[in-house]
Amino acid sequence: MKFIHTADIHLGAEPDAGSSYTAKRPEELWNSFERLLNICEEEQTDLLLIAGDLFHRQPLLRELKELDYLFSRLTHTQVVLMAGNHDYLKSTSYYRNYKWQGPVHMFLSQKPACMEFKELGVRIYGLSYEEREITEPLYEKILPEKRGISSILLAHGGDEKHIPFRKNELLKLGYDYIALGHIHLPAELAKDRMYYAGSLEPTDKNDTGKHGYIKGEIKNGRTRTEFIPFASREYVHMEVEAGREMTGREMKEKISLAIRERGIQNIYKIILRGFRDPDMIYDTDRMDSYGNIVEILDETKPAYDYEKLKKQNAGNLLGWYIESFAEAKDDSVEAIALAEGVQAMLEAKGSKL
Repeated sequence: MKFIHTADIHLGAEPDAGSSYTAKRPEELWNSFERLLNICEEEQTDLLLIAGDLFHRQPLLRELKELDYLFSRLTHTQVVLMAGNHDYLKSTSYYRNYKWQGPVHMFLSQKPACMEFKELGVRIYGLSYEEREITEPLYEKILPEKRGISSILLAHGGDEKHIPFRKNELLKLGYDYIALGHIHLPAELAKDRMYYAGSLEPTDKNDTGKHGYIKGEIKNGRTRTEFIPFASREYVHMEVEAGREMTGREMKEKISLAIRERGIQNIYKIILRGFRDPDMIYDTDRMDSYGNIVEILDETKPAYDYEKLKKQNAGNLLGWYIESFAEAKDDSVEAIALAEGVQAMLEAKGSKL
């Protein structure tokens, strides 16, 4: 029995993605999920497990119809779905009464339930959120039946406000596989048995690293899994070092080169480090050559001529302060403290080099 495990698709989210991608990034989430369904069809995957937060918020009726159309094209795959803490089953949720035309099976209660697929030799256990937060360890109470058939637990959460669980307690229950959602980075909790799939596409600038899905197979009582990178873009945090004589235009060129080397399809948070010319102010709003930077943090420090400043300020507080850091080495914590202190005192005096 072949399966694909995904989670945290967050359809309807509007990720910050830089000027070039922000407008089209929500549609890319849909496109990526559609590509995953195409993989299911091409590989004749038996089960698609969606471990919560398919939507970023309550789905609209028209969105469910669009989704149902995509599911309806599957000729072999059975889809098993749960609502997570973002798209939880409100009393007015369209999930509750929607009649799927495609091969979709959804948990429609916070009360644990079991779905059996005899032709696949597997039972799927799970539930759906009916509120944003659930503090009870519900999954640890769901004991699978063992009658010559495989068992999978579909689960979303893992922190104190979203169905907390103890990894070892879940493993003791004897599931052949535990498909987890809620954490956006993929994570292996037990080899071939228990995984967070992570979000299919990153949706937050701090969701760095590879994103994709888990591909698995249960055969002769043994589970084998593999993480498949799949996201069309990554969020990348990248440090760029300033030079003591580097102008703003030079810094922009250096950032552009670094982005080309890492991939212009990705989305970046840039952190500027090092020491710069004290007369130079970097206009970070003008350094986004490709429209794929969500944030630039300028953490550079001015590279003052301390000997010149010390002579100009002999006998006053600024001169004494510089003298107290006479042994500071370049790029050390002391050197940074010296630069910050000198800058603060010069600004207070309204002085310039």
